[in-house]
Amino acid sequence: MKKFLMFGIAVVLGIIALSSLGNIIGLIVSVVIAYFSLKQFLKSDTFGGKLIWAIIGMFGLISTFSNLPALAGILAIYLLYVGYKNWNKVEKTTRSSKDPFESFDQQWNDMKSKF
Repeated sequence: MKKFLMFGIAVVLGIIALSSLGNIIGLIVSVVIAYFSLKQFLKSDTFGGKLIWAIIGMFGLISTFSNLPALAGILAIYLLYVGYKNWNKVEKTTRSSKDPFESFDQQWNDMKSKF
């Protein structure tokens, strides 16, 4: 039942990731444009050059904010990755030490070997 639930969650996360793929690509492009325009803004010496690069950078920044729904897709991709890595891990069960009969057989064999 747990594997079935995990598979269902993976399907939903996959749908979210695929539907956000356009926003993810747009976010990457707009961040690259904003970064490149910032670098060119810092390199330019003239007022006209700084003005043009500032305008291009503002367009890139506005485009970045318009593509923020891509963060849901990026989170979905990350959760799919973590789920894939932990799919076949065996859970370690911790036994409570309050049970007096927990290791009875081992203690009995230890006592028999001493006498």
